[in-house]
Amino acid sequence: MDTRTIVFRKTISVAALLLLMGCSGTVPTAFQHNLYERPTPWTHNRFDNAEDKFTFAIFSDLNGGEREKVFEVAVAQLSLLRPELILSVGDLIDGGTENRETLQQEWESFDERASRAVTPVFKVGGNHDLTNQTMRDVWMERYGARYYHFIYKNVLFLALDSEDYSDDRMQEIYEARAEYIELRDSMEPEQVKEMKYMKMPERTTGEMGKKQSDYFLKVIAEHPNVDWTFLFMHKPVWLKENDPEFAAIESALSNRPYTLFNGHFHSYSHTIKNGRDYIMLGTTGGSQNAGNEMSFDHVTMVTMTKDGPTIGNLRLDGILDKTGHIPANGDSLCFQASRCKEE
Repeated sequence: MDTRTIVFRKTISVAALLLLMGCSGTVPTAFQHNLYERPTPWTHNRFDNAEDKFTFAIFSDLNGGEREKVFEVAVAQLSLLRPELILSVGDLIDGGTENRETLQQEWESFDERASRAVTPVFKVGGNHDLTNQTMRDVWMERYGARYYHFIYKNVLFLALDSEDYSDDRMQEIYEARAEYIELRDSMEPEQVKEMKYMKMPERTTGEMGKKQSDYFLKVIAEHPNVDWTFLFMHKPVWLKENDPEFAAIESALSNRPYTLFNGHFHSYSHTIKNGRDYIMLGTTGGSQNAGNEMSFDHVTMVTMTKDGPTIGNLRLDGILDKTGHIPANGDSLCFQASRCKEE
C-alpha cells in the first residue's frame, strides 16, 4: 500500500469520526457534547425539532363587556411564549353602533394593542364587529375580506364569517339586538326571554351564506394535499341544524383531518363531531358568568406536528414572566369571575 492510499484512508476515517462526533466542520450539529461513550445523563437524542413543526396561538372574545387591561396582558404573555402566528375568533371591539367615528376609534384601540405582539395577528369577525352595514363597511375598508384563507407550512387556515346574513336580515337582527340591549335591564327575566332578539336562531349560531360556502368549497378542492385544516369562526354555525352551507363544508372536509375553533359563548367546551375536535373557547377579556367555572380568560397554544396538532390551553393567571409575576401589571386583575366573587 503506497503512502497516498494510507493518507487518503486516514483522511476518510477522521472525517467519519468528526461527523459522528457532531463536529463536521463549518456546519455544526445543533446538539454537541463531549460524552462519546454510554451511559449518558439524558434519556435519548431524538429531539423534537422537525423543520415543519410550528406553534400558533388563539385568543378568544375581548368583547361583550370588555374588562380593562386583560387583552393587554394576553398580548404581553403571547410575546413571552413566541408563537409563529396568532389567530382570533371574533368580538374584537364593542361595536353595536352605526357611528363610524366610534367604530374607527374602537378599531384603532384594538389595532394598537394587537400590534404589540411580536408575531402577526389574524382577525376573525364576530357579532360585535359585523352586525350592521356600517360595521361591515368599516371592516372592509380597514381589513378587506370578511372571510379568507391562507396556508402556512402546508397547513390550511380557514377564517369564516358567522355573521354572513342578507342585508335585510342583518338589519332586522341589529335592530332587535339594539332593542334588547336598551330594555333588558328594566324588564323581568321572563319578559326578556320573550323579546324578539332572544328568539332569533342567529343570536346563538350565526349564519353562513352560499357565496361564502362556495368560496371555501373551492379553496378546499384546490388544496387536497395539505397536512391539516383549521377552521376559525365566532358563532358556532356548526350547531345549527340542517344548515346546508356549512354542512357542505364539513362534507368537503370529511376525508381529511381538521380542527374547528369558535368563541361567542364565553365558556370553554370541547365536542367531538364527525370524529374531529370542535373547540369552543372561553374569553380573553370578555364578560364572564360568575356561576360558570368554564368561563375564564385563556389563550390556546397549538403545535402542529407530523402526527397532527397538540392543543394546550393556558390560563392567563398562570403565565408568569421571569420575575414570577403576570406581565403588563396583571397581578391585580381577575381572570375568572367564579373565583373572584365580591364578598
